[in-house]
Amino acid sequence: MSDYILELKGVTKNFPGVRALDNVHFSLRPGEIHSIMGENGAGKSTFIKIITGVYTPDEGEMYFEDQLVDIRNTNDSQRLGIAAIYQHVTSYPDLSVTENIFIGHEKIHPITRRIAWKELHARAAELLGRLDANFDPHTRMGTLSVAQQQMVEIAKALSVNAKVIIMDEPTAALTNRESEDLYHITEGLRDEGVSVIFISHRIEDMFRLADRVTVFRDAKYIITWDKQDVTHDKLVSAMVGREITQFFPKRKVHIGEEIFRVENLSRTGFFQDVSFSLKKGEILALTGLVGAGRTEVCEAIYGITGYDRGSVYLNGRELTITHPKEALVQGIGYLPEDRHSHGLVLDWEISKNTTLSSLEKFSKKGWLIRSEERRVAAELGDRLSIKAQGVYDRARTLSGGNQQKIIVAKLLTADLKVIILDEPTKGVDVGAKTAIFNIMGDLAAMGYGIIMVSSEMPEVLGMSDRTVVMKEGRVTATLDTETTTQEEILQAALGSKVKEHSYEG
Repeated sequence: MSDYILELKGVTKNFPGVRALDNVHFSLRPGEIHSIMGENGAGKSTFIKIITGVYTPDEGEMYFEDQLVDIRNTNDSQRLGIAAIYQHVTSYPDLSVTENIFIGHEKIHPITRRIAWKELHARAAELLGRLDANFDPHTRMGTLSVAQQQMVEIAKALSVNAKVIIMDEPTAALTNRESEDLYHITEGLRDEGVSVIFISHRIEDMFRLADRVTVFRDAKYIITWDKQDVTHDKLVSAMVGREITQFFPKRKVHIGEEIFRVENLSRTGFFQDVSFSLKKGEILALTGLVGAGRTEVCEAIYGITGYDRGSVYLNGRELTITHPKEALVQGIGYLPEDRHSHGLVLDWEISKNTTLSSLEKFSKKGWLIRSEERRVAAELGDRLSIKAQGVYDRARTLSGGNQQKIIVAKLLTADLKVIILDEPTKGVDVGAKTAIFNIMGDLAAMGYGIIMVSSEMPEVLGMSDRTVVMKEGRVTATLDTETTTQEEILQAALGSKVKEHSYEG
């Protein structure tokens, strides 16, 4: 008898001109959390779609509870007890939580043939209770947070007695606190005997949660470790096929004179008396715990929301910015945290996205000069190492890291002096993170002033020159990153008094 609930042997999947999976092996034990790691393009998404019946393999075998199975569609996988929860929850926002949980397998009264709503609501409440959810099953789905919607998706899987639950990048859109809640839920599922395949770019997810980890690279199976046998360096090396000797490639660049200053910036209910300065060639980290107000400050500076009082100066001149277009014209660019909703037009090709911030440069007498647009997009694509077949590719077809690079390319088409990067490496793989860090170093060396909003302490310590720490809308410390520690930053984020560091650049 096999020790595995799910096992794949030699699975291969081909598409025209592409081998998406190449002789992949995988095994999943009952009541195990098994993490799958790999860069974008490693084959993780195809792997999920094979298991869930979206794709059928060209070669190989799949076993479920010791039985050879032929999963031809999603109904086949659901009947076996396999469910998937994706990063971008696919729900019905105008329906209730109960309706979302039981859609497709509603309980029908045997006599009246009507949906047994009373029973379904009670069952939904029971499932949500197992997950310690604090919302009512009658609640409209669209009013819930991303973390709460994921709870509903887990409840949906439990409602059909799923034995295997696949979680695809579930923490990518969650706060640290919400991620910790999801960890507890996932551990609870494991304790109940449910097997979990946990796919994430975040190495800390694996070390926090997994029992075993499997690495894919270039559509191939590379290795499987028990968690206690793997180190950060071994994992990174297996994922990228080489050692990243300097994960944070911070370059020593000349720090020039002050280029940007914020004085006593306030927006009622969001932040108060925020002050900091930025120099040419400097990378300034803006950090703090969830709800600290970092993004809100950046959105106010960029003209997305605005502020009630305070001043913003660029090269010593006070600015009045009421719209993002005005910020761009003045020389301030912004890479938003949510690149899908606010950074890209996903159905547009790379060239159109790249020039979106500065169309006047690529137009003449009201007509866009497409040849120039594509030339510049191709040039920036080469400069930023954007992996695509060409500038005609649509943004949605690219990996998260390459999408992030397109937004950087878009900023570089404008005449900027200050670039605000809000969580620039969120949701991208380890190789793409290093590439983005290299881009930041190049921009700093070119004299741009960079404000980097980040929740990742290693990223803050590894890439910034100075760190501004916020708590509940206020600046609690400004620290020289080279001489500070993670503990000191955390103390400031929690509101404890720390000795501020002078920094001359």
